[in-house]
Amino acid sequence: MYSVWLAQWMEAAKGRIDPYAENELWDSIKDNKTQIEIPKLNEEGAINTPPTDGTPYLKVVCISDTHEQLHNVTVPDGDVLIHAGDFTNNGDENELIKFNEEMTRFPHKYKLVVAGNHELGFDHDEDQSDRLDSDKGNGTANGFELLTNVTYLQDKHITIDGIKFFGSSYHPLRGFPFYRTRASQLKQCWEAVPNDTDVLITHTPPLGYLDQFGEERWGCKDLLNKVEEVKPRYHIFGHVHERHGCISNGDTYFINAAQCNKGNQIQTRPFVFYIPKRTSS
Repeated sequence: MYSVWLAQWMEAAKGRIDPYAENELWDSIKDNKTQIEIPKLNEEGAINTPPTDGTPYLKVVCISDTHEQLHNVTVPDGDVLIHAGDFTNNGDENELIKFNEEMTRFPHKYKLVVAGNHELGFDHDEDQSDRLDSDKGNGTANGFELLTNVTYLQDKHITIDGIKFFGSSYHPLRGFPFYRTRASQLKQCWEAVPNDTDVLITHTPPLGYLDQFGEERWGCKDLLNKVEEVKPRYHIFGHVHERHGCISNGDTYFINAAQCNKGNQIQTRPFVFYIPKRTSS
């Protein structure tokens, strides 16, 4: 369970989960960053309204961090459903099969999924010797192959009605699948993000944007730099349960769609946005 993992990490790190969190860097740059809080407009969690001039659009629903509790989430209908990772607790085969089956109950034509740090076994390049003892031996090698009812995105994109969605799972939290170092590796990872990305889906937040866990900033500076360069219209993520919300920097809506709270209890709080299509349906 998430709570067991958290307690073990706190003990192993002697109070700090991410000893390399870049709090000082954020403090040095935050005064030059725009952050506008975007409230939800209705009970579905919409942050904007659909076009009223007849322009065709996609209704996109965003969730993340359901940790084997997807059945407790009230998911609005729509065209695209995004899950930004941590749909399991440790990536075991039975968890993946359950998640794959549960996704079939949603009516969305497109269901886009990225893995989170708890999807053990999904990352071919993971150094499993870094895992907590309780995680060693857990997970399912190539478990993403069991996700037959969704579109799994790892350094891949899908274009839907002219809108490009790109997904990737890398993050800076050591000891888990898709961990990469802040020193150099993450910057290289984010080079895969296409310059014409409209909707970016990651598990980790960017530095400074809905990324604060206690006193630590779990976000990635190189991801923030890439978002500011590419300027996707939306950036969807999760990972930090405590910072569920939506803010904008004027170019991009940043959405932390985590469904669980700090205690790993489902709050059933999806986000919805409307984005005009670029091609006719």
